[in-house]
Amino acid sequence: MTEAVIVLAAALLAAHLLTVSLYLFRLRRRLPAEGAIGMPRVTLLRPVCGREAFDRETLASSFAQDYPDYEVIFCAPSEEDPSVPLLRELIAEHTHRQARLLVGERRVTRNPKLNNLWSGWQAADADWVCMADSNLRLPADYLRTVVASWDEETGLVSSPPMGERPDGLAGSLECAFLNGNQARLQFASDSLGNGFAQGKTLFWNRRMLNEAGGLEALGRYLAEDVNATKLVRGAGLKVRLTPLPFAQPIGRRSFRDVWNRQLRWSRVRRDGFPLLFAAEPFNGPMVPFILAGIAAARLDMSIVLLPAIAAIWYGAEYVLMRRAGWPSSWRDVLALPLRDALLPVLWLATFRKRDIEWRGNAIEPLSSDERMTPALADHD
Repeated sequence: MTEAVIVLAAALLAAHLLTVSLYLFRLRRRLPAEGAIGMPRVTLLRPVCGREAFDRETLASSFAQDYPDYEVIFCAPSEEDPSVPLLRELIAEHTHRQARLLVGERRVTRNPKLNNLWSGWQAADADWVCMADSNLRLPADYLRTVVASWDEETGLVSSPPMGERPDGLAGSLECAFLNGNQARLQFASDSLGNGFAQGKTLFWNRRMLNEAGGLEALGRYLAEDVNATKLVRGAGLKVRLTPLPFAQPIGRRSFRDVWNRQLRWSRVRRDGFPLLFAAEPFNGPMVPFILAGIAAARLDMSIVLLPAIAAIWYGAEYVLMRRAGWPSSWRDVLALPLRDALLPVLWLATFRKRDIEWRGNAIEPLSSDERMTPALADHD
């Protein structure tokens, strides 16, 4: 019995080290200058709702792309939205770039983000559309990277965010969730050939998605990235991730903000991927720590075994933080065990109710009939 406990704990520790190693390997990965589709004209579509601290910086990065042919379309839900004056100002400051603001949403789904994007999706004049959330800071090679990531088996290119510039412990906790937990695991899955979408970046062939039902098809689940993954896989195509994530400035957050955001994402995973969600209690060090504690008590090694496993677990993550350029101050290190202590609590709290809230909008789950997922058509 003791041997079995040790083997399981060692296997979970090895899996953690594998995900770290796979991410470290990606740090050396380089894309070709052009991918399978060359460098086509692209519509950069950015939904904006309300104001956030870094909006001027993140939205202005839309105009600084080192890409030969693209347009920018901003979408705001109403003329009264606080983001509208800033967007008009930025467009006026960058007259060299083809850009426009479309105001007003159409309620074609229960997903307010997709409703906001509707007019922009219809107005796009390119065959290729990249949806990028407003709080992403786009590097100059953003469009080049997502375009070059498309190959012959691709139905969608996506990428999770990388949290940067946290202010305070709650901000560091947000980065610990985004970077060391979610991005690490998502990129490890992609490296093993099982990529799945994250709504921060979604790069589509517009005609391909339109033939599968367009934005309405993406609204079949609570979150567009869940149905995007199912839709692409149902067509026998793959979700490809970019080599590395793109930055999202975090700034100051409250612990309530972090909790609510993580709880919302947990509910999305529960409804979208129930089998994977059922395995989430094994995410994080809690289970291997408990198993190691049981083995250590039986072998009278508690003084040595538990600290050694903790040092290996968090030491590997700290090396990754440093090598990847993630925030790694003392607050960021302190946030790691705090994050891991919250993971099982979040998992249990997910079962309290089914609906989620996004920017003040309550979204109820769809029925099983409404969640029928269409298939993408394969286009060369």
